[in-house]
Amino acid sequence: MTAPTDLVDPLDALDSPPPRPAGPGRARQALELLSSMRFAITLLAVICIASVIGTVVQQNEPFNNYINKFGPFWAELFGHFQLFTVYSANWFLLMLGFLVVSTSLCIARNAPKIVADLRSFKEHVREQSLAFFHHKADATLPLGRDAALAQVASVLGKHGWRARAQVREHGTMVAARTGRASKLGYLSAHSAIVLICLGGLADGDLIVRAQMALAGKSVFDGGYQFVKDVPAEHRLSAGNPTFRGNLLVPEGARAGVALLSMPQGTVLQELPFDVELKKFTVEYYETGMPRLFASDIVIHDHETGEAIPAVVKVNEPAFHRGVAIYQSSVEDGGSQVQLKAYPLTVGGQPFDLKLRVGESTGLASDSGEHKLQLEVTGLKVINVENMAEANANGGTDLRKVDLVGTLDKHLGAGINPDKAKTLRNVGPAVTYRLRDSAGQAREFHNYMLPIELDGQRVFVAGVREGTAENFRYLRMPADENMSLQGWLRLRAALNDPALRDRAAKRYADQATPEGKPEMNEQLRLTASRALTLFAGIEAPSKAAGAERMGGLNALSQFIETSVPEAERPRIAEVMLRILNGALFDLNQVAREQAGLKPLELGPATEAFMTQAVLSLSDSFFYPAPVLLELSDFNVVQASVFQVARAPGKTLVYLGAVLLILGVFAMLYVRERRLWVWLADGQAPGTTRAQIAMSTPRRTLDIDAEFDRLRDELLASAGGKQ
Repeated sequence: MTAPTDLVDPLDALDSPPPRPAGPGRARQALELLSSMRFAITLLAVICIASVIGTVVQQNEPFNNYINKFGPFWAELFGHFQLFTVYSANWFLLMLGFLVVSTSLCIARNAPKIVADLRSFKEHVREQSLAFFHHKADATLPLGRDAALAQVASVLGKHGWRARAQVREHGTMVAARTGRASKLGYLSAHSAIVLICLGGLADGDLIVRAQMALAGKSVFDGGYQFVKDVPAEHRLSAGNPTFRGNLLVPEGARAGVALLSMPQGTVLQELPFDVELKKFTVEYYETGMPRLFASDIVIHDHETGEAIPAVVKVNEPAFHRGVAIYQSSVEDGGSQVQLKAYPLTVGGQPFDLKLRVGESTGLASDSGEHKLQLEVTGLKVINVENMAEANANGGTDLRKVDLVGTLDKHLGAGINPDKAKTLRNVGPAVTYRLRDSAGQAREFHNYMLPIELDGQRVFVAGVREGTAENFRYLRMPADENMSLQGWLRLRAALNDPALRDRAAKRYADQATPEGKPEMNEQLRLTASRALTLFAGIEAPSKAAGAERMGGLNALSQFIETSVPEAERPRIAEVMLRILNGALFDLNQVAREQAGLKPLELGPATEAFMTQAVLSLSDSFFYPAPVLLELSDFNVVQASVFQVARAPGKTLVYLGAVLLILGVFAMLYVRERRLWVWLADGQAPGTTRAQIAMSTPRRTLDIDAEFDRLRDELLASAGGKQ
């Protein structure tokens, strides 16, 4: 007689193939592999890894951004494997499909066995087998067989066990069970995987791609000025069963065509309604951080003509005809900006510009040619920055730059966010691009108001070479009227030979020691030379081909090429002292010419001049011949709505519920089976009882439960237990 085994673990049951006839064909082997749990777990692991990649690597960005981030080789390699569009990649969708098929076959193959096992009480177990179970007991009850059976039924019923009795020739076998939800949990968890994957496939772009292939639709990548100009081959009908796209609606306007981003371009999705934006509302915390985004909209139904008002907030969408309208973000809807342009070239005169965001215009040079194209790309009225690092130490160098040859080392970082955050709204800012005749563009980001850094107000003008980079900022000190005019006046004076000569003479007159009038001319020449080098008028070296550079770099280059190495530290200190004094007198001369009173000596003037010298030096590395200042604006907001028809959402939600229930059932519910054999005892009026319990996993809780049941079932036993 062989010993009976405990219940088989359902995972092992699902993983173990059923008995096969001898000599199976390859089709049967492939089917068994496809429906095996090992294959499904492998697919699930690969899908999880792919999802991690899709989370870590930003998806659906311009390819140039990936080139800047990873380099040409790796960007090309990652792009070949579609790692920048993981969730719409063919291999990812194929794995989802295989996981659905594999899990479905696994369920179909094992569900009948599990259901049959759930219905069976296994009351046909032989009484001799009970002696070989791990949990077992036997005793003689001072009761007749019918009374013993009633006692067993009462105890089992009290503890929630379902039981079935089988009367045999020599006794009665009672088979009981509890915890059936454990096996239902396995079916629930596997069904959840199927539902979630089906929901993901339904709500992805697989159906959209299938429609485009079958209906002859194609994507486009620009080339049309207006949405209405896009032909029908780039549009999907309003009856599309599933889609997810973006809809931009400016204030006071309406739109009914969404943009669907595809890996190769864009396709338009017609909606069964128009969305009109009446008003966009944004509320802020005291720190300037946004607290509420809300759009007051009117939904105009195409079929009925009905106008339905609604309010869309973040995480509070509106619904119409099965389409959800989510508040995604806010963009500029065509705000008007007034810019004051200050040429940084010699002899340039300021001029005014009035443009709308999204418009462009040419900037004419002195000869009248349009050398640069100005493109206004954004206006942001609220800008919240971290000011903790900026104000941490009043003696910090405001530029934090290293004067080496590249632009990013000459223009300092904006706000350093490494330490504790102090958030503050620093006011409006305009973003624009300057594009040259070759089509190359740099992006600029200039704040309208001065920002307080280390106790001093400065205007900041940012620049970056590409969208993958951070902005680097030129920091110009605000004058006593909190304007940029003081710095601009000093820079213009630096380009004026007559004012430089007056400033050099004035400095020499004030710096000449008493009793040494012969030093006056030498000081004047030195001051004039320092101003000329700093202004970039003269090359720092007399060598053939030497370039004019300007700023502190010019003085450094001049000292390195003209002064013996041993004398350089002393001469550099003298030159900087003369330069600072001459620039101060240049500022005073410029103010006198403008009809302003001279600056009074003091901490404020000293701070202004210190930052002015540094920013003037950095301005020679500013990669534009003109500096644009935002002088006024008229804001027009636009809401970006995400519109989605997601029939798979219900499947995903249902799958999530089933997954939670299934995992809970598998982890916290244990199936137990109990057998009680009742036979007539040796003495009249007695019954011999044998008990055995089986469970997939033996734990201390199971041991304690068996002890309780044994004690209650055999409570009236007068014999050995």
